[in-house]
Amino acid sequence: MSWPTASTLIAFIIVAAAVLIFLRIETWPMRTEQQSRAELERLGKDLRTAFVDVAHLQPRITINNRVYIEQSAPVGELAVVSRKIDVEHEFLHTWIGSSKRVKFRGTFTAKAGFDLQQHVTIDIRPTQILIQLPRARILGVEQDQMDVLVFENGLWNHISGADVQSELSILPQLARQKAAESDLPQEAERLLQQQLDGRIHAAQPLRLVFKNESDDWK
Repeated sequence: MSWPTASTLIAFIIVAAAVLIFLRIETWPMRTEQQSRAELERLGKDLRTAFVDVAHLQPRITINNRVYIEQSAPVGELAVVSRKIDVEHEFLHTWIGSSKRVKFRGTFTAKAGFDLQQHVTIDIRPTQILIQLPRARILGVEQDQMDVLVFENGLWNHISGADVQSELSILPQLARQKAAESDLPQEAERLLQQQLDGRIHAAQPLRLVFKNESDDWK
């Protein structure tokens, strides 16, 4: 090969390489954006699967403020944690010097979790995953056991069926109040965070925001 021919070939290779590098640089932002979008969409599918498994709910998912998946029909409530609650109540009534007294103790199971009739939204961004859902609350209390601690009739002031029914109706109210004043709702929120952290493995941080019904849900 003559020197002029070799020079021409080398020059052609240099120009071709320069054009190839220019095209790669020119299209790099577009390719990067496409790859980033694909990764965020894959993460959106993973989040949807995690919520369906944990809460039996498909949440509303947005990617960079664009709706990717709409929320499915609400499924009601999600109970996350339960705890035994013991309460006591006493009734004492005196009439013309005759006293009747009755005292009951009830054991209840209180359940805390989330009302999924409200909004559950997920916003996926390259910098973070933001999940908004209602604050945990006491979903219900179920009676497990009832004990009669005191049952004393007066000489002419006797305990009636209405007295007993009244006392029995008060105990569930006391159990719910005691559960609401405990840290059970906060424990439900912590457990849900742990469950999602264990299911979702993403490069960006996962942030849960628990909101009241009256809060702004933007």
